[in-house]
Amino acid sequence: MREWLRELGKEVSKEIGSDVLTVQWNWPVGKPLVDGLGGGLYEVRSTHQRKEYRVFFCISASTMVLLHAIVKKTRTTPRADLELARKRLREVVAR
Repeated sequence: MREWLRELGKEVSKEIGSDVLTVQWNWPVGKPLVDGLGGGLYEVRSTHQRKEYRVFFCISASTMVLLHAIVKKTRTTPRADLELARKRLREVVAR
């Protein structure tokens, strides 16, 4: 996650980081900032200069765990990215 954020640049990473921090400190949070994807998987929905960013996360032992993140380029979230986030969610739950 950190590398991905750094690659996006300072302005974008600050925007996304601010949204993640808002969710972390104000949980539970609903739409438009957070959407539930089922099975304990959620996404933080950030926008910067008309580009959409998604950070997939779960809550484990009262801790927000960031699982995966993407720049959203299509109307629907790519299946491979959702599957990766769900795989990581299962790994967190198994611990």
